[in-house]
Amino acid sequence: MSNSKLYKGSLNTIILKLLQVHHKMYGYEITQKVKAITNGELNITEGALYPALHKLEAEGLLEVEVTKVDNRLRKYYKLTSMGNRETVNKLTELAEYIKTMQVLVNSKLA
Repeated sequence: MSNSKLYKGSLNTIILKLLQVHHKMYGYEITQKVKAITNGELNITEGALYPALHKLEAEGLLEVEVTKVDNRLRKYYKLTSMGNRETVNKLTELAEYIKTMQVLVNSKLA
């Protein structure tokens, strides 16, 4: 699945869920956490991740905290209150989609 395009439609939901659980994370940390959780099945590229993070920030769902770490600036992303509400909505929407897909995949299409 590492080469699959299926996760791209769920990328925002994946990011929001991780930030809901971990409160604040930086970009590379997000990519590595997804890789670890999925045992390497999902690999989020920086080219996909950062535009998604910037879009979520522009929508008011994320805020950025810049911290100096080892003489480098590191951007940490965390959910806003609106981001917390949207995470619940996105997770519900995704669960319903998965349920519908399971019905389709498991049915004997007539």
